[in-house]
Amino acid sequence: MESINAIKKISIWIFIVPITVLNLCLFVSINYHLFENTIFLVDQIGRSGFTIPYIDGSLSISRAARTYPAYLLFKPGMIITSIFLIKYWIANNKLFLTLNKNGYRKFFLFFGVGSAIFLIFHSLFLGINFENDFYKFFRRFILLGFILFELIAQAFLVINLVKIKKNIENLINKKILLLKVILVSVLVIVALLSAPILNSSEYTHFKHALEWNYFLGIVSFYLLTSIFWKTFKPSVHTPEGV
Repeated sequence: MESINAIKKISIWIFIVPITVLNLCLFVSINYHLFENTIFLVDQIGRSGFTIPYIDGSLSISRAARTYPAYLLFKPGMIITSIFLIKYWIANNKLFLTLNKNGYRKFFLFFGVGSAIFLIFHSLFLGINFENDFYKFFRRFILLGFILFELIAQAFLVINLVKIKKNIENLINKKILLLKVILVSVLVIVALLSAPILNSSEYTHFKHALEWNYFLGIVSFYLLTSIFWKTFKPSVHTPEGV
C-alpha cells in the first residue's frame, strides 16, 4: 500500500528533524566559544558549560533554543516538523478510512493536526518576550496545548490500531504495537504524576531533565511508526513477452 509506505517515510523524518535540531542547539550552547568573533556570536543567556541535560537537567530546552543563533535552527526545524506532523495525521486518516470504514474514529486527526498548529505557534513566539502576564500565560497555554493534543492524538491512534489489529496483522509488527502502547501509557502516567512538580518553583534541574526526555519520548512514537508497518514494494507491470 502506497499510503503505508508514505506514513513510514514521514514518521522517520518527524523523529530525525526535531531530535537533530534540538541537539544542534545544545551543541551551540555548550560550544559557544567556537562562534566567538563570528556573525554567529552566541547570546550570553544561551551559553552553557558542558552538560548532558537528559541526565543532569542543567539546561532547559527553552534556554538552549530561544537565543541567537540557536533559534535560526530551532524555529525552522520545528515548523518543518509541524508540516510533517500534519501530513502524518492526514495520511493516517486516509489509511483508516480504507482499513476500517465502519468502526473508524477520526479524533486522532483533530488532535494530531491541532498539536502541529500549537507547535508552529510555539516556535514562532519562542524568544519573543513581553512583560505581560497574559502573554506569559499564552505561551504556556501553547506549549501545554502541543503536549496534550499530541498525547491525545497518539493515544487515540493506538486505541484504533489495537481495535483492528486482527484485521491488519499481515500489515503490522505486533511487537512494535505493544511498544507503542507501553510508550503512550508511560507518557500519560508521567504527565499526570509530574503535574504537581511542574507547578512548583523547586526541582528546577529535575524539570529540565524531564522536558528533554519527555520530548524524546513523544517523538520516539514516530520512530516506532517507521518500523511498525511492513514495507510494501510497488508492483511492476511488464509488457507481455518481456
